[in-house]
Amino acid sequence: MIQSFRARALQSPILVAVAMVTALGACTSKSDGPTATPDSVDNAMLANETDGGNWASYGRTFNENHFSPLTQISDGNVAQLGLAWSLDIDTPLRADSQPLAVNGVIYIATGLSVVQAVKADTGKVLWRYDPKLVETIGTRKALPSWGIRGLAIWKDKVIVGLQDGRLVGINRASGKLAWSVQTLDAKSDKLGEVTITGAPRVFHGKVIIGFAGAERWARGAVSAFDADTGKFLWRFFTVPGNPADGFEDETQEKIAKTWSGEWWKYGGGGTVWNAMTYDPAFNRIYIGTGNGGPWNWKVRNPKGGDALFLASIVALDADTGKYVWHYQENPNEAWDYNSTMDIELATLSIDGKPRKVLMHAPKNGFFYLVDRASGKLISAEKIGKVTWASGIDLKTGRPIDVPGNRYENGPIAQWPGTYGTHNWQPMSFSPQTSLAYIPTIHQADIYSAKGLAPKDWKRTPDSWNTGMSGDVGGLSIDANKFSSTLQAWDPVKQQAKWKVSTPGVVNGGTMATAGKLVFQGHVDGSFNAYQADNGKKLWRFEAGVSVLGAPISFLANGVQYVAVLAAPPSGSPGATLTVQAKYGWKYRESPKRLLVFKLGGTAKLPAGAAPERAEPLKDTTFKVDEKAALTGGVEFTNYCMGCHGAGAVAAGGAPDLRASPVVLDAESFKTVVHGGMLKPNGMPGFDTLSDQQLLQIRNYIRQQAAAKQDSKHRGSGP
Repeated sequence: MIQSFRARALQSPILVAVAMVTALGACTSKSDGPTATPDSVDNAMLANETDGGNWASYGRTFNENHFSPLTQISDGNVAQLGLAWSLDIDTPLRADSQPLAVNGVIYIATGLSVVQAVKADTGKVLWRYDPKLVETIGTRKALPSWGIRGLAIWKDKVIVGLQDGRLVGINRASGKLAWSVQTLDAKSDKLGEVTITGAPRVFHGKVIIGFAGAERWARGAVSAFDADTGKFLWRFFTVPGNPADGFEDETQEKIAKTWSGEWWKYGGGGTVWNAMTYDPAFNRIYIGTGNGGPWNWKVRNPKGGDALFLASIVALDADTGKYVWHYQENPNEAWDYNSTMDIELATLSIDGKPRKVLMHAPKNGFFYLVDRASGKLISAEKIGKVTWASGIDLKTGRPIDVPGNRYENGPIAQWPGTYGTHNWQPMSFSPQTSLAYIPTIHQADIYSAKGLAPKDWKRTPDSWNTGMSGDVGGLSIDANKFSSTLQAWDPVKQQAKWKVSTPGVVNGGTMATAGKLVFQGHVDGSFNAYQADNGKKLWRFEAGVSVLGAPISFLANGVQYVAVLAAPPSGSPGATLTVQAKYGWKYRESPKRLLVFKLGGTAKLPAGAAPERAEPLKDTTFKVDEKAALTGGVEFTNYCMGCHGAGAVAAGGAPDLRASPVVLDAESFKTVVHGGMLKPNGMPGFDTLSDQQLLQIRNYIRQQAAAKQDSKHRGSGP
């Protein structure tokens, strides 16, 4: 059953297939025993801040606070917390998404959108839904898709965004497909390279979803659909299209005046791949928008202008998708400082009066407090080392830029780097302590457009198109200075209450509880509980693999549980930084598992492979061509770094190619990389790469294998 909605207005039909499996959407779903009767996941449940029995949405409730009001597990007894059970997971790619739990059933999504329902008290798998994307997804969708980050539930359906752009509703009781809709239209997905990775959000019978791919020629947008049927309802574009085609609404016409040149030829960016928060107090959706595409503003916006709505918070009417207000955090964004980090809501006392606010800690290193009614900035302060701006002007809301921060005078080393001071791993907010708990990254990058003529720059298909030159002019940064912290931030005073050092650079999202606890997993393989008011570590569990998922808590049969996903680091930013590799998690041997805890739990983890750092293969017969390796380094960054790590040093999300014998043989390498022989393992075929490019990449990998890895970081972008 195929229908078209608003084709004239959008100049692109929306294809909906209800209660069927299309050729692109072949799936398997199997049941194992009886299933639980679904509770009604609706506005009443999602707005209930006091009943912590279920964790039914990404942030638990509409406030997106990642806070549990449960108190069975507390600072006084957390030392008795033990493993209730664990479930090993066999899907390729990432397992660091956040589970949901309703009526004693846990729902998890891992890898390429494989969903499982698991009995919360025993770990028994009730059903498994696999859309078979490994077999059917095209190369252009697979390359930027490290895997799913989350899912949603509305009434009797689990709703999931698939990497090929579809949104599907799955029956909660049976695991069978109920409806399927293609969410991407031609204006957003101009060249077929964008993908869905984030969790949908649901409200008032609607589901909203965006997509990722600012570096892949995308024009950002969010779309709303009927949560019961998948019927298309409305769409809002976050950057304007080609004026010659006409504008979708007055807002698009107005924001086009903040752009210059021919931005539409490059997509523009502004993708909404994570932050979408519903506010029942105003019946609004707040979306956090992405970076510019490409990053280099001289390519897409050569005469300047704010380039709305890049790197912004935008408020939309939830019923119609119409623009209400915006606050732009980085005008004419130029560093991959997207604003797609989670947006959390609260009512705080400001100047002695209660005020409805939103809290936001985007990549750029500032913590923002914004009035939800008006969109007016209340305050903003740095949460880490920031060198691109000296502060935020509270009168105008605009950043106070440091001269030269747009690399217009040559390469620059700048804090934070492209991974940001806070990435997509969610922070949490406790109304009990009035503190936000932020997984904080301290990392820099080098930005350069040296030698690049913006008018001559051309995109590379199926690649990471940043518009940067790759020439860092000899600049480097000591990666030993990269670090991470968990910090408790007072949003009213705009200062840290406490900070604790955490291992590596990228760690898991946080959960705060009314038991005066903060939970967070770490890249070193530990899952931890901290005292919420002072940061004292009260409990630690050794998981046998890094714990980078966001934890949840819920009740099953009256017992409080805590659940979290654990797996080798996968995707950006967890698996790309070289310093993440020192923990030795292995793509093939290290487990992927769901861990579930309760007081008095005595279960033991299955035996797993011990961590071990990859040892580069030594081979004297492969003579590295240094010139080819130089070009190969750029190619590797464009095509391979996101999974196999910066400098070809993998952190566990994919094999370390320095240790791979496949690289030594040209034919074997071509069969895997060009031919897609390992596609079932999540490795797509790069069929656009020429033999020369393959040779250049091989030379770079072997050069890295022979090199002594130093602590110098020369930038994450190409």
